[in-house]
Amino acid sequence: MKTTARAALTTLASLAFLAPRFAAAQEFALRDGDRVVFYGDSITEDGRYAQAIETYVATRFPEWTMAFHNSGVGGDKVSGGWAGNAETRLERDVIAWKPTVVTIMLGMNDASYKAFDPAVFDAYTQGYRKIVARLKEALPDVRLTLIQPSTFDDVTRPVGFPEGYNAVLKRYAAFVQELGREAEATVVDLNGPLVAGLEKVNKSNPALARQIIPDRVHPGAAGHLVMAGALLRAWKAPASVTRVEIESSAAGSRVLRADNTEVTRLSAKGPYLEWTQTDRALPLPQSGKDAEVELAELAGAGIEGLNQQVLRITGLASGRYEVLIDASVIGRYSEAELLAGVNLAREETPMLRHAQPIAWNVGGRHELELVRRRLLVDAGDPKSAEAAATLAVIDARAQQERQSLGRPTARRYEVRRSFAFR
Repeated sequence: MKTTARAALTTLASLAFLAPRFAAAQEFALRDGDRVVFYGDSITEDGRYAQAIETYVATRFPEWTMAFHNSGVGGDKVSGGWAGNAETRLERDVIAWKPTVVTIMLGMNDASYKAFDPAVFDAYTQGYRKIVARLKEALPDVRLTLIQPSTFDDVTRPVGFPEGYNAVLKRYAAFVQELGREAEATVVDLNGPLVAGLEKVNKSNPALARQIIPDRVHPGAAGHLVMAGALLRAWKAPASVTRVEIESSAAGSRVLRADNTEVTRLSAKGPYLEWTQTDRALPLPQSGKDAEVELAELAGAGIEGLNQQVLRITGLASGRYEVLIDASVIGRYSEAELLAGVNLAREETPMLRHAQPIAWNVGGRHELELVRRRLLVDAGDPKSAEAAATLAVIDARAQQERQSLGRPTARRYEVRRSFAFR
């Protein structure tokens, strides 16, 4: 009976430990086993917002088996473009992947970069409805996310006509909102967050604000991070990587909380703490010292808010403390800062370095898919078709490798009094 009771208590403790993660994952729009396709024009073809989404999933849920495909093509409209008409594009570049999730962002080119034209708008609404209908017909269980047309920068440069082109795009966005309700699809606004970011930065530094969308149409790296942050929040992406809370006292130390991680071998010797920690997720592989990341946060991307790897320690005496991970000092903090909780995702930790190859994998794969999409357009040429098939195999292997890169690793933590000047 004692053994049975002990086993039951262990099981309950394990479930309590995993409960916050289960709850957060259940709210997230993506799921283990999903196949995600991003469909759109040159802004999607650029792919940096899509790469950020894939990297987030690969680091936050490394145990998930997922597939991501970028099917954006420059110049595309709801009718298609140089890579084929919409029917061809949907069959070859979307439906062929048998996705469970499809995002669509079209409209920048459809409105023709001129004042609102009812005939042009009608062509957009009819073409968009056909796309949604075809996807729902071919993929009855697909979960659609309709992204309203992204921003034309009428904030940092003078408008070309009285209404301004972005105001035209907002009228197109209103239709997308309506269509989303009809199709029971998720609708996401990336236009508003980008405009808000442009306006905020433009107040203090107009030249810097123009870097968010350098040519008024195509967002730069910071603009893509603003879009990625908005899409992740719309999808209810969990903010927490891990959260650890430890109590230090004269009577000893104990773990008060360990979310999405396992803390073992905790010991204390005076003002010195050490433990082993095995996380179930990694922080996003980006540095707050990167100029584009800094600009994105200034513009309201809120990526740090989605990247919380919190360490909180109570009961420390007044003073400064070094936090070491795998014998390297990653930060020095006051007892007040540690009491409030520090976000280790802001630091150059071994976990961040562990995550960096995932971002390289994702970036390399997106370049590979760009080449493959171009080869598929020439699929009538046997050599092009053969090359495209080979790249699909390489892509599949790279996606498997991406998952293996995120496997958990045990880390050794130390907290000790610091006498270094800071």
